[in-house]
Amino acid sequence: MDITVTTTINRDIKTVWDSWNSPDCIVEWNAASADWHTTQSEVDLSVGGRFRHRMEAKDGSMGFDFEGTFTLISAPERLGYVMDDGRKVAVTFQADGEATTVTETFDAESTHTIEQQRDGWHSILMNFKRFVEGGKA
Repeated sequence: MDITVTTTINRDIKTVWDSWNSPDCIVEWNAASADWHTTQSEVDLSVGGRFRHRMEAKDGSMGFDFEGTFTLISAPERLGYVMDDGRKVAVTFQADGEATTVTETFDAESTHTIEQQRDGWHSILMNFKRFVEGGKA
C-alpha cells in the first residue's frame, strides 16, 4: 500500500530542492518530533548514489540510520529512491510562482499503522516547511 503526504511551501522550487537535498539543511529539519534529531547526513545525489541520515532520540536512548539508494533524479522536479528495506519513495516538487508543493509517496511497512506512518512522515514534512519558510534555507 502507498501512503502520500503533501504540503505547499512558500518558497521557490530551487530553494526547496536545495534544502531537501543538502546535508547541512537535512540535519536542521529531519525529525518527526521535538525529542528526535538528525545528527549526521550524507547525500550522493546521483542515480545509484546513496544517502544516510543518522536519526537519534535527543536523550540518547535510541537511534537508527535511515539509508537508501537514489533511483531517479530529475532536478528540481522529481526524485526517487529505494530504502534499504526495499520500500520505494517518490518525491515531487511542483512550482507555482514563488510557492512549491512537495508530495511524498512511499510504500507502507508492516510494523506501524498506516496512520502512524502517515503522521510521522507528515510531521517531518511540516518541519521541513517551517525550516524553509523560516528563512534558514
